[in-house]
Amino acid sequence: MTQEELFKILVAHCKEYGFIFPSSEIYDGLGAVYDYGQMGVELKNNIKMYWWEAMTRLHENIVGIDSAIFMHPKIWEASGHVSAFNDPLIDNKDSKKRYRADVLIEDYIGKLEDKIRKDVEKGKKKFGDAFDEEKFIETNPNCIRNNAKIAEVKKRMADALNANDLEALRQIIIDCEIVCPISGTKNWTEVRQFNLMFSTSMGSTAEGANTIYLRPETAQGIFVNYLNVQKTGRMKIPFGIAQIGKAFRNEIVARQFIFRMREFEQMEMQFFIKPGTELDWFAKWKENRLAWHKALGMGDENYRFHDHDKLAHYANAATDIEFRFPFGFKELEGIHSRTNFDLGNHQKFSGKKIEYFDPEIGESYTPYVVETSIGVDRMVLAVLSNSYKEEQLENGESRVVLSIPAPLAPVKVAVMPLLKNNQELVDLAQKIMDDLKYDYNCQYDEKDSIGKRYRRQDAIGTPFCVTVDHDSLEDGCVTIRHRDSMAQERVKIEDLNSIIGKEVSLNNLLRKLK
Repeated sequence: MTQEELFKILVAHCKEYGFIFPSSEIYDGLGAVYDYGQMGVELKNNIKMYWWEAMTRLHENIVGIDSAIFMHPKIWEASGHVSAFNDPLIDNKDSKKRYRADVLIEDYIGKLEDKIRKDVEKGKKKFGDAFDEEKFIETNPNCIRNNAKIAEVKKRMADALNANDLEALRQIIIDCEIVCPISGTKNWTEVRQFNLMFSTSMGSTAEGANTIYLRPETAQGIFVNYLNVQKTGRMKIPFGIAQIGKAFRNEIVARQFIFRMREFEQMEMQFFIKPGTELDWFAKWKENRLAWHKALGMGDENYRFHDHDKLAHYANAATDIEFRFPFGFKELEGIHSRTNFDLGNHQKFSGKKIEYFDPEIGESYTPYVVETSIGVDRMVLAVLSNSYKEEQLENGESRVVLSIPAPLAPVKVAVMPLLKNNQELVDLAQKIMDDLKYDYNCQYDEKDSIGKRYRRQDAIGTPFCVTVDHDSLEDGCVTIRHRDSMAQERVKIEDLNSIIGKEVSLNNLLRKLK
């Protein structure tokens, strides 16, 4: 099964089991907008809680806010979004489809990287245990040639983006003979810029309405509240402000399920620091954020840093934590050294003084900022795509399982009476359910055979199933089944809470971040 095929299956699985639905589906949907179902919203909330607690509970100098989506339009002038928040777009004249020019080039680079990976896999099969991957890549003619192409194209794209040279971007597409995925032709238009912000009107009458924007990021809500938080919280630099909230971008090339959407959710933290210390803090937050991801146990090899070839107008350093999605390594989280651009511009545009008086040096200055920004929806997709497995069992059967990290799983435990028509079993199972539901999100399941119930819970990623049988009425024990190993053991009912808690506790996960 190819990664693309796996991705299609995953999308179907998400709908079938209540994770993610196409928005407005009964009206044939709305492009690049999705709704989270009963399982998806639990997963999403667990991810947000993991991030929030890691930021605000584990760091005494980081606090949270929740700013409004509607903001004064001058904010977006000060931030540079009105003039600079653009994507370079290109159309194919035959298919009439529109694409981001840089994404077309990135996909071309991705295909070259796939060729290298395929050559590496061939080498592994040919040489076995004696295979030296690093040496193979350095000496294999195909790998050398493709790596040289990648380096050349990356440099040309970085130069073009930094110079805002749209014709140079188009020339890369022509020289690399990149074709439209729909028409298969190279009949391209010129490249032009397109602003990504959604605009709307605010006012009681059409004539008196003001044009405002749906926020394209949550960061600016933090910056304009910087002074409020600093003063009311008596915060001393360095300190951070965290926020989780919706953002909106008019993505023309929204695609790959929930990876790139028009309405999405961000988890952002802005860390305010003394000028001159920003690169040290940038390095520290890179390390901190990567540790947060790796603590979930989804494979250290599935993460990598990718430094930006083109820096945003506000940054003096930027990197992405990339994750290996089914469609390749893509950005999951961004870490940026934003200098004092945002606070400085808001001070300029508002006419209000936004400085910090540092008692240690007896001077006032505009703080510098290091930002960490992660998309909630991309994190959901990372967890789901990494967790989805189709397994062949020893008895000839197969199962689909979501091996979601236990603390993030939507349902932590399913309680099942062996027979639904035995009232004693049902009563005991319901009592266990009532005891556990105060600590964990539980499901009570009595429909179908026990095997089908196990499969159903595997498919939504439930870490534990507890089965109440006839012996339970006599010995006070139940059978607990572990999702990933399918191992079953008899345990005392009074021990259930501690056994389950060790695996699913968010607190235990947070302790890994010390």
